[in-house]
Amino acid sequence: MQPSLYVSLSSQIALEKRLTTTANNVANMATVGFRAEETKFAELLSRSTRGEVAFVGPGTSAISRIAGQTTKTDSPLDVAVQGDAWLGIQGPKGTLYTRDGRFTMDANGQLRTLTGKAVVDPGGGPITLDPQGGPPTIGRDGSIYQNRQQVGAIGLFTIDPKATISRATDNAVSASLPGRAVQDFTRLGMAQGYVEGANVNPIMEMTRLIAIQRAFESAATQTSQSENTLTDAIKTLGPQG
Repeated sequence: MQPSLYVSLSSQIALEKRLTTTANNVANMATVGFRAEETKFAELLSRSTRGEVAFVGPGTSAISRIAGQTTKTDSPLDVAVQGDAWLGIQGPKGTLYTRDGRFTMDANGQLRTLTGKAVVDPGGGPITLDPQGGPPTIGRDGSIYQNRQQVGAIGLFTIDPKATISRATDNAVSASLPGRAVQDFTRLGMAQGYVEGANVNPIMEMTRLIAIQRAFESAATQTSQSENTLTDAIKTLGPQG
């Protein structure tokens, strides 16, 4: 088979993956705390033919850690993370991490996410407030006060840059390495009464989406032309009756 056909097919596979990723980013532009996903591709060289042929690799995806814009809500149970850190919530197999700080308090006073996951303190345990204690005050370090008395603290965690983070449920991520509770709140912290939006750049993602669609169409055309060329060659060079 012609190398050009393999090249165009590998290109289509890579473009399909990038298209799916970009479309997901666009669909979540308004999702609070959403982290955009970026896909990188590498060149693979093959020497199975007379000369070197370059193919597109399968690609690797990474979740962006760039912060999104914050919006003021004035809700006492809303918090936005400041700096490269994450809020911790209880997952089925351990702590998950999120930038979505829209919290609620259930009838028992437990602090939860909008989907019901328990928010954890720096030690990974659940946080219980006083249901009759009134609106809490949350400090930059996550400390929670009701009636001027500290009743708990929201855990803020850093994830090692070498760790691989992947999407989990409830707009959260899981990490290949455990997060570390923040101790120094000089550059990292929380802001009460704010939420962080998605870190998706709408103009860039829409432009990228259009470019990918055009490139996919071009690769599809190249594949069709390669197939036609191969078919014509078979007809021309095939056995003569």
